[in-house]
Amino acid sequence: MKKRGLLSLVLVGALALSLAACGKKADDKTITIGVTPKPHAEIVNAIKPLVEKQGYTLKVVEFNDYNTPNTALNDKELDANFFQHQPYLDEVMKNKGYKLATVAKVHSELMALYSKKAKSINDLKDGATIAIPNDATNGARALKLLAANNLIKVKDGELISSKDVTENPKNFKFKELDAAQLPRTLDDVDAAVINANYALDAGLNPTDNGLIAEKSDSEFAQKYANILVVRQGDENSDKIKVLKDALNSPDAKKFIEDKYKGAVIPMF
Repeated sequence: MKKRGLLSLVLVGALALSLAACGKKADDKTITIGVTPKPHAEIVNAIKPLVEKQGYTLKVVEFNDYNTPNTALNDKELDANFFQHQPYLDEVMKNKGYKLATVAKVHSELMALYSKKAKSINDLKDGATIAIPNDATNGARALKLLAANNLIKVKDGELISSKDVTENPKNFKFKELDAAQLPRTLDDVDAAVINANYALDAGLNPTDNGLIAEKSDSEFAQKYANILVVRQGDENSDKIKVLKDALNSPDAKKFIEDKYKGAVIPMF
């Protein structure tokens, strides 16, 4: 009985180790990436065949906010994420202490000012309320877009806020809101500066519907390019190399150019 019991324990232990090894092997062939819906999920789904040709399964997890994808990546729930630009990532790592790394630039989305009440910036009335993103990097970006189009003047600096507006000839009021909520505020405010991913999701296109928009060849396009991000130390892993190559492939470039007609620009 003792020998039989010992043999059973050995067999159970061997089976557990075998299952663990199989699970690890399967996990090594699955790439889990976190994205926001548009355009990121669409781009990633478009390059799935390229990933699969390399023997990997691409699992796409969608998020509807800017906070959770970095937390999920830091907590090892994801292998990578693709939704943000470098200034935003830098601010998150500074505030949260996450150890994340940029692997590649993929595309740039043109931020724009939208309105249901004005057909041009000249129609914006004195004292109009303009909604902008409430996170530091995109809020600063929105104010700089307004300044670049001579609607306001702002102080020099990276993370400026509405307190750094130095000239405001039309006495605009700025309402800071979560970026994902901005398209839904257009009925309530005079105008809103909206990130292109949330604008596209709401059926808005910066080149067609924006009163003003960032230029594709501007410093904004370069600086705010959306990036593929992983945990530090994973940059050169086989699965991340496969993912990077797919996102920076000719197929990805063609998809972006054909699908978004200049609202989203390849940056590779």
